[in-house]
Amino acid sequence: MNENEKIMTEAESLSIISGMINRARNRFSETGTLYLLWGWVILVCCISQFVLIYFLKYPKGYQVWFLTWLAVIYQFIYLAKIKKRRTAKTYTDEIAGFVWFTFMICGVIMVFILIQLKAYESINPLILVLYGMPTFLSGIILKFKPLVTGGIICWLLAILSPFINYEYQLLLLACAVIAAWIIPGYLLRAKFKKEN
Repeated sequence: MNENEKIMTEAESLSIISGMINRARNRFSETGTLYLLWGWVILVCCISQFVLIYFLKYPKGYQVWFLTWLAVIYQFIYLAKIKKRRTAKTYTDEIAGFVWFTFMICGVIMVFILIQLKAYESINPLILVLYGMPTFLSGIILKFKPLVTGGIICWLLAILSPFINYEYQLLLLACAVIAAWIIPGYLLRAKFKKEN
């Protein structure tokens, strides 16, 4: 092999490596599946609890939230399948995962504290604040404006929520998940299909 062939081979190798890095960087890996899962589950729970409390006067309407445990189980199965299929985990995937893990931990701790303090009226407004954080940050991380907008809508609804009766706060939560998770979830799915 002469010197020119060696240089060409090194240049081609660098070109191939560079192309692979750019494809990995530009490939959009967020499918929107978990946004849709949680958006729809929470929407169903909010509307169901509202109907049970407001129309049927059922005092234990909060029990519909046990449905979220099915979503948790599904999420673990879904993430395990994704982990098996994934060839490489990007830095973006890792950071977004930590953002949502932090949200989950903060949400559980916050709801536990508010229940212990019997501050039930504060749960929904603070959940709206909390919903905004991972949604907004995920939008920034993924460079996806619908998530950023959804996070801001959550915060605006949180500001409105103390002026609204408890049962109507459930409707604000429903609006929040439509704006922050369901609509962006479908848009993420469309973007994923287009780019992959």
